[in-house]
Amino acid sequence: MTISTDGAIADHCAPAWDEILPVLSDYVAIPALSPDFDDDWDVAGHLRRAVDLVVDWCRARPIPGLVVEVHELAGRTPVVLMEIPASAGRTGDDTVLLYGHLDKQPEMEGWRPGLGPWTPVLDGDRLYGRGGADDGYSAFASLTAVEAVRAAGAHHARCVVLIEASEESGSPDLDAHVAALADRIGTPSLVVCLDSGAMDYDRMWVTTSLRGMVSGVLTVDIVREGMHSGSASGLVPSTFRIARDLLSRIEDSATGEILLPELHVEIPPGRLDEARATAAEVGAIATGLAFVDGARPATEDPIEQLLATTWRPTLSVVGADGLPPTGRAGNVLRPRTALKLSFRLPPTLDPLVARSAITAALVSDSPHGARVTFDRVESAAGWDAPPTAEWLAAATAEASQAAFGRPAQAFGEGGTIPFMGMLGERFPEAQFLVTGVLGPESNAHGPNEFLHVPTARRLTEAVAHVLVAHAAR
Repeated sequence: MTISTDGAIADHCAPAWDEILPVLSDYVAIPALSPDFDDDWDVAGHLRRAVDLVVDWCRARPIPGLVVEVHELAGRTPVVLMEIPASAGRTGDDTVLLYGHLDKQPEMEGWRPGLGPWTPVLDGDRLYGRGGADDGYSAFASLTAVEAVRAAGAHHARCVVLIEASEESGSPDLDAHVAALADRIGTPSLVVCLDSGAMDYDRMWVTTSLRGMVSGVLTVDIVREGMHSGSASGLVPSTFRIARDLLSRIEDSATGEILLPELHVEIPPGRLDEARATAAEVGAIATGLAFVDGARPATEDPIEQLLATTWRPTLSVVGADGLPPTGRAGNVLRPRTALKLSFRLPPTLDPLVARSAITAALVSDSPHGARVTFDRVESAAGWDAPPTAEWLAAATAEASQAAFGRPAQAFGEGGTIPFMGMLGERFPEAQFLVTGVLGPESNAHGPNEFLHVPTARRLTEAVAHVLVAHAAR
């Protein structure tokens, strides 16, 4: 397979991205928190402002036959649905589905002076602010890729673009939308997801697996009210100690290893080979993390670092209630400790199996008879890519070569995209291209998040080349 468009795709994408940046900056400025982080999202209106911004830009695109709609379901966040007929000369109902989202994670602390989550700042090649890379750029890149195909005089199949607004909450609303829109979506032969990461900014990175997820709140109650620690400590067990004891049933506190056998799977040999190849290409991925002076990663081995973030289960305590700020903490034995737990699961593990094992380990036989609950539990399946068709393997290699000057590389991603597991079940015959722009230091969900603009432009070019190859297969 040879992709040849005489540079016309790149010629279209470069000025297009110059025009996209001001609009994407306006999107960054909108505090469009995902519903999990804004109970009053519908009243606040920020998600709808983000939807309106994306829709207004998309409707203005000069793509013949483009239909842009906002699909609503009662009590759920909206989705943006776009339909683009196949280019002239193409027949049939073959479909490419392109996916992204526009909801965002919370602000987080630690932004450097002059930056902030809702303060778009273009510093060199980096557009700082929440959501530009995760995943506001996706709608702009999707339509620009289609435009670039047409500008090059090439062909593409029918395209459907789906931009949701609840991904950062685990996509609780998406399945209902997809079911309601089944006739409009059709049966895609190719799914392009633009919500993943990259190991460097030098090529297109293809994601071959995603971890699953279970999250919930562990709450320990021991007395009805706070008590003077001088009077009660030694008699009343600390809720923090009880919580720590419960977590030790699940995690080795010295190594971080998850102790529940139900949360482990056998790593497929092909994914082990992939990790070895990626490690040989990029080395130790932990070197790009913001460790404080003297700190070191859990493992120094480059292959194990990749496996630790893709196929090993993990636990992170991501929030807490019942702990006053240190400057306001009196000598009081607290009545309650609540911890938000986030588990990442191997891609092929059933999250319901994990959820059951975690719950049983935490709430059975509570220490000292304390009242222990594990609630507000959410889960999402991981995803392991089906075998890649020869045409897609060749197309991604050549598309990356055309856009980046280097062939594509594959890796497993440590995050979770619930949409992929859902689509894998709905469309078992489809091919998947999962890729993205979240490269080293881009720090999605954290402070100083940024979009590397040249990578967004080049990835748009690469997606356009894949659309051409898909139509020609």
